[in-house]
Amino acid sequence: MNPSEKEALQKRLAAIERHMAAAARRSGREPAGVRLVAATKSQPPEVLAALFALGIRDVGENRVQEAAAKRDVLGSNGVWHFIGHLQKNKAHAAAHLFDWVQSVDSVELAQALSRGAITQGRTISVLIQVNISGERSKFGIPPDGAEKLVRGVNGLPGLELHGFFTIAPFADDPEASRPAFAGLRALRDQVQENTGFVLPVLSMGMSHDFPIAIEEGSTMIRIGTALLGPRQTRIGR
Repeated sequence: MNPSEKEALQKRLAAIERHMAAAARRSGREPAGVRLVAATKSQPPEVLAALFALGIRDVGENRVQEAAAKRDVLGSNGVWHFIGHLQKNKAHAAAHLFDWVQSVDSVELAQALSRGAITQGRTISVLIQVNISGERSKFGIPPDGAEKLVRGVNGLPGLELHGFFTIAPFADDPEASRPAFAGLRALRDQVQENTGFVLPVLSMGMSHDFPIAIEEGSTMIRIGTALLGPRQTRIGR
């Protein structure tokens, strides 16, 4: 990245952090309780390196092979989150590459990740993906299956279950996302009450709606375009 691009990135990050802090305070929480994951799909390694230089540690990738190509360049820098749909046949590779897998949507996938983590002597943080809106175009467990999946995933060796992940329906008005975010928070609260498990993480909110997500209890937001601008050439598949 050239100096002007780095300056623009720094300004966008500062603006996002201001919005994050304001939204957290509106919800009666400390800004430090919300974690920013930079969604770096199709961004080249030098962009991730610039993010690390600005103090961002968390990066989110949607494709295993693309992440592998970037890690070949960047090494062990950062905390890597898988935020796309993960097929079981790529679970072993994902267990090698990622510190977090946010999109666990079946016991079978969790078991495959568990085996991969055990083989490599790692512990992976995981979230359950819930299709809170019921959209056919989205992956994730239906809300009425979330508790059963939580019980099936919790305690698998090599995995630590931390909470839930969702993608709200896209709408021009960010307020339209509020019911989905409130619904995931309510579901998490109910599952915690029923199971006794502690599930503190709610990964919800993206570039267009993250302040609403934070107001509704998000502890982790995934920001791509608002931070990085348009996606660049795809790396790997």
